[in-house]
Amino acid sequence: MPRVAIVGANGHGRWHRRVVAPLHAAGRLRLVALVDVRPIEDEPAAPVPDGTLVHADHREMLRAARPDVVVVCTPPHTHLPIALDVLAAGADLLLEKPPVLSTAEHRELADALATTGRACQVGFQALGSAALTELTDAVRAGRLGAVTGIATVASWQRSDAYYARAPWAGRRTLHGRPVLDGALANPLAHAVMQCLAVAEAAGDGPVVPARIEVERYRVRPIEVDDTATLRVSSRSGPPIVAAVTLAGEDFVAGEVIVTGTAGRAVLEYPTDQLLLPGDAGAREVPGRRGLLENLLAHRADPAVPLIAPLARTAPFTAVLEAVTTAPEPTLLGGDLVTATGDGPQRVLTVRGINRLLRRAADEGALLSELAVPWAVAPHRTDLMGQEEPQPTATEPPA
Repeated sequence: MPRVAIVGANGHGRWHRRVVAPLHAAGRLRLVALVDVRPIEDEPAAPVPDGTLVHADHREMLRAARPDVVVVCTPPHTHLPIALDVLAAGADLLLEKPPVLSTAEHRELADALATTGRACQVGFQALGSAALTELTDAVRAGRLGAVTGIATVASWQRSDAYYARAPWAGRRTLHGRPVLDGALANPLAHAVMQCLAVAEAAGDGPVVPARIEVERYRVRPIEVDDTATLRVSSRSGPPIVAAVTLAGEDFVAGEVIVTGTAGRAVLEYPTDQLLLPGDAGAREVPGRRGLLENLLAHRADPAVPLIAPLARTAPFTAVLEAVTTAPEPTLLGGDLVTATGDGPQRVLTVRGINRLLRRAADEGALLSELAVPWAVAPHRTDLMGQEEPQPTATEPPA
C-alpha cells in the first residue's frame, strides 16, 4: 500500500486532504504524515487518521515517515528545494502548479527525475477532464478543420482579503526569491495550461513557444498582475491568446475558445461544459481522472501515462518565465476603477473590462492592439534561438 504524505497541509492543502481521505479509507493508500509550518487545521471532511505523523519540517518527515508519494502544496517559490529533497528520499511527487518558476529550475527538476528514476505529476487537475479529452479528440479528428486560433477568457473577482491571505500573496519576490503570484501564474494558470493542451493536439506534439507577448495591469498596490492579456506564438501551430482578470464586472468562469476553418468550439473548463461544431448547445461532459489516482496507477504500471507529467508543463514554465521578466504591471485607477464593499471584502473592478477581454479573445489580440486608451505596449520575449525542451525518459507525455 503506497505511503502518502502531504507537505503544505493547510490552505489549499486541505483540498488534497479531502482527496486522500476516501482513498485512505478504501485501503488504496495510507496517509502517513502531514507537514505544515503552522498547526494543522481541522478539516471535517478529512479527519487526520490515527497514527498519522505531524511535522513542521518536510526533511524531518521524510526521515521519519519514509513516504512513497509526497503531495507538495506549498508556496511556488518553495517547490524546487522541497521537490529535490523528496526525490532524493526516493519518493514520487504530486507537485502543485506552477511546478517551478523558470526554465532553469524546470531543467534542474527534470534532471533530478531522470537521475532518481522517480515520477512527477503536476497539479493541473483540469487536464484530467473528460470534456478536455473530447475537445482534443475532436481537434485531432479534424472536426474543426485546421485550427487557426486558441484563446481563453476569464473574469473573476478577488477582494482585499485575498491579497492578505499569505506573506507571498500579490508579491513578485519574497526574501530574494521570485514568487510570481498573479492572475496568469496562479488562479488562472489552468486556463493557460488548457490552451496549451489544445495546441498540443492541434500541432500533434508539444508546444514550443517562439514568441511570448504579455501586457500586465493591476488595480491595487500589488507587485503582480490582476488583469492581463498574453499571446503565445509557437514554432508550429496556432497562436494562443489569454485575456483574464481578477477585477471583472461579470463572472466568466473560464472559457477555452478554439477556432478552426470548419467551426468553433468552446470549453468552460471549470464546469466541463463543452460546445462542439454541430451541437445545439453546450453540454456537460462529466468525468475527471484524479491526478493522485493516476500517479498511483502509473507507479503500479509505468505503461499508464501520467496526465500531467513535468515534461508536459515545459511550455507553461516558459510562459511563466516571460511573465517573470516583464516590467511591473501598470497601475490602473481614477474613473476606470470602481470599488464596492468595505474592509477586507472590498472588491475593485475595471470599467468595461469584460467587453474588452471578450474582444481580445475573439480577435486574437492584445489590449494594446484594440485601441484601448489605457493599454500599454506588450513585453516581448523571443525564444526562437533556444533549445527545444525534451521530455525525460521517465515521463512520457500523456
